[in-house]
Amino acid sequence: MANLKEIRRRITSVVSTQQITKAMKMVAAAKLRRAQDRITQMRPYAQQLSNILSNLSATLEDDVAGEFTKERTPEKVMIVAVTADRGLCGAFNTNIIKACLSLAEGKYASQAKAGNLYFLNIGSKGFDALRKRGYNANGDFVGLLQDLSFAKVKEAAEFIIEQYLSGKIDRVELIFNEFKNVVTQIVQVDQFLPLVKATQEGDTAQKQNVDYLLEPSQEEIVQELIPKTLKIKLYRAVLDSNASEQGARMTSMDNATENANEILKDLRLTYNRSRQAAITTEILEIVAGAEALKSE
Repeated sequence: MANLKEIRRRITSVVSTQQITKAMKMVAAAKLRRAQDRITQMRPYAQQLSNILSNLSATLEDDVAGEFTKERTPEKVMIVAVTADRGLCGAFNTNIIKACLSLAEGKYASQAKAGNLYFLNIGSKGFDALRKRGYNANGDFVGLLQDLSFAKVKEAAEFIIEQYLSGKIDRVELIFNEFKNVVTQIVQVDQFLPLVKATQEGDTAQKQNVDYLLEPSQEEIVQELIPKTLKIKLYRAVLDSNASEQGARMTSMDNATENANEILKDLRLTYNRSRQAAITTEILEIVAGAEALKSE
């Protein structure tokens, strides 16, 4: 049985850790409220913009949308992976990394083997993990989550669009955690570029029979609308991921605090038993000594 000093040291250590996890849970809860407000306000705008583009794209000619909807042979592929800068958030980062590796080792295995698979990382956890595995990981936008703003996401989106339009990339996939609630985050893998037309998706549920009056022309409106929609789509994905991260961290720290409680119960029970055993041993020694003196 462990000695009392060692058990006291372990109890002090667990209590200290528990205080840290409680504080981290409170910080994550505060950040979650702000992140949840941002994504809640963004979703209706992003959804409506996406619906308008979907309705227009159903009747678009390829020459109107240009390269944005033109399917190419995916010889060179970019995967945009949105993770966190820090850990201690359960399986949040691991799930994104697994999804990235699944694409790299499955759907785009030939591109990866040929050295034509590129990762654009938002968040340092994904960047570090993929780089350690030998993949071509771009870290230019790793720190985007620090002081998150649309202006920063816009720069990343413009870089992706420029890479695609210049022919350096044939396809772009976007992987992120979609925020549902505090305990539920769903990994989403979406084709970012080229755009998938509504008719190709077969998604008739979201199509609307809307007669748009287009001025100055359909081509000019679409050419301006598509880049804007892509920037908003990436921004929404980053906001979703940010809210998911805080929810995952809050849940993880809550579980860690509860686990610390269970460990403390066991340690205190062990401590009391050890203390009682030590007291009993001392009493027996005193009684034995007294009996020895009597016999003399």
